[in-house]
Amino acid sequence: MKTILIILVAILIVGFIAYMIVNKIPKKARPIISLLLWVLTIFLGYQIYQSIMAPIEFNRIKEARYAKVIHHMKMIRDAEVAYKEITGDFTDNKEELIKFIDTAKFAITEVKNVVETQQRGPITVEVEVRKVDTVGYRDVRADFAGRNYKEMFKIPGTDKEFEVQIGRVEKVQGLLAPVFMVEVDKALILEGLNKDFIRQEKEALGGVNVRGAYIRVGSLDDVKTSGNWPPSYDTAEERTKNKE
Repeated sequence: MKTILIILVAILIVGFIAYMIVNKIPKKARPIISLLLWVLTIFLGYQIYQSIMAPIEFNRIKEARYAKVIHHMKMIRDAEVAYKEITGDFTDNKEELIKFIDTAKFAITEVKNVVETQQRGPITVEVEVRKVDTVGYRDVRADFAGRNYKEMFKIPGTDKEFEVQIGRVEKVQGLLAPVFMVEVDKALILEGLNKDFIRQEKEALGGVNVRGAYIRVGSLDDVKTSGNWPPSYDTAEERTKNKE
């Protein structure tokens, strides 16, 4: 809208000046007016260029900042999922979660069907049962190789830290399931950029944009561990995992 207004104003001004040069301005003054017209043309051209490039530059910076923030949020999400797999719950204790990655181990299990002899009254029967055996252990830390998980709670580009919220929701009647959520205000991530663009960004409805006023992973209202960012911020492997 701003670009359109600048173009319309430029057309009106140029038209008015052209009319004045032809009909009102003495010939001796026309070189000066022409020079002023060139200056005005350059100025308006610059303004139009800025109006076009400003949102492009905003989006470039925004996407770079978002990518760093989302990278940290994915580490927190993966740590919480691993913590729940082993302990059965999520945690909002940051130090405990980092220590968990350093020390915890996943159990490696083997599932097989075996035939057991069971006594059912006076009759002995053979029954096939499913048996799960632990055959080894794997370090949780191996899943975070190459990732600076010890700094995962720091919000990139700021002096703030992510806060983890945990709770429970009733997934089915009488059954409470643990949930977690991490979120950060877009305005904090985009601090220092055009305020009008930030306001528009916080009203984004999704699509190729991060939906809403916050970048968020998890939920306190639903049992999910996905984020509200578009697939463009995920690798092909992560997109496949999220669909599953």
